[in-house]
Amino acid sequence: MSDPVLSNAAIRGAYGASRSLSGGPASAHEAKSAGQSFGDMLKGAAEEAVQTMRAADTTAQAGLTGHASTQQVVEATMAMESTVKVTVAMRDKLVEAYQEIMRMPI
Repeated sequence: MSDPVLSNAAIRGAYGASRSLSGGPASAHEAKSAGQSFGDMLKGAAEEAVQTMRAADTTAQAGLTGHASTQQVVEATMAMESTVKVTVAMRDKLVEAYQEIMRMPI
């Protein structure tokens, strides 16, 4: 069974990739980001992950004090969980790519 919730970034990325195959960016945001560097893309993804984590933490604290419903807390926690999974997967791929480059003969 697959993960029940995907992060917004993962969904937008997959949608954007499918749209680019069919011709052209799917939104003005994607058109703007088409010229950005890989480092800028990683920085943006990391900033979005941090924002998601902070929002989930804030929602969890609000839930503990009774200012947020159980459903809101669960949704925020699931968003945080999927963000962590995507972040760890990205980190693993980056480390793997770095190790592969280090093994290349000069």
